[in-house]
Amino acid sequence: MASSSMAEPGFGKILFQRPSTVVALVVFLAIVAACFLLPLLGITEIGGMSVRNRLTPPGAEYLLGADAFGRDLLGRLLVAGQTSLGIGLGVALLASVVGITIGLVAGFFRRLDTPLSRLIDAMMAFPDILLALSLVAIFGGTMVNVILALSAVYAPRIARIVRASTLVIRELPYVEAARALGTRTPTIMVTHVLRNIMSPILVQATFIFAYAMLAEAGLSFLGVGVDPRTPTWGIMVNEGRQFIDNAFFMILSPGIAIALSVLSLQIVGDGLRDALDPKLAKES
Repeated sequence: MASSSMAEPGFGKILFQRPSTVVALVVFLAIVAACFLLPLLGITEIGGMSVRNRLTPPGAEYLLGADAFGRDLLGRLLVAGQTSLGIGLGVALLASVVGITIGLVAGFFRRLDTPLSRLIDAMMAFPDILLALSLVAIFGGTMVNVILALSAVYAPRIARIVRASTLVIRELPYVEAARALGTRTPTIMVTHVLRNIMSPILVQATFIFAYAMLAEAGLSFLGVGVDPRTPTWGIMVNEGRQFIDNAFFMILSPGIAIALSVLSLQIVGDGLRDALDPKLAKES
């Protein structure tokens, strides 16, 4: 009989056994806290325009410098982060809901599997940024439309994972037993199927969070993202590129913010994958 000392390590122990995961999580939480708490506490703010201070380099008055309108880049960076992070989170949540719904239906009902699978394949055949660019160009560059467009782009990734897992789980004995006992199909789908495939969904949602932030930055840089009057990190990079020769600091801070956020989310996603899948944790 195995002793308790031979028990499998817990979720938290596996998640935080890599220093890189801990550092990435701390960095991402620090970015989120700075973007949402500092402006709320009045520690920093965008402030008004000042022609006299336009393109002021980083210093005591402006820690990150001032933009072409004389606005404080630090305050603008933090407020822009609220929009960029909000879009990333919104896309991750909406894409997960849509992907889970399509994947469960496709995997559980054999008659709907083929048409829904073809729909998933067709959506994934388009390059991500190209499809998002087309959808935003058609429906307009509002924050809601950007979230909807990016969710349409990334939902098939969730749907494919959910469908593949559902095809396996629906044939397992405990699902057959639930059917024999007369359990309603929606209850089986949620209680017996969905609950057992949440781990890969959570990991993929973390990656989609990062992908969405990067895609939003790309759309804003191309000028087809959210309204330019609503600051995002991508818009800040787009605004600063014309001054890159004499005020490169304008694109430096938003570029670093995008890179750190996306990289930290990717590393945290890898840590979640290892923590939620013991087999992968043992192999790594």
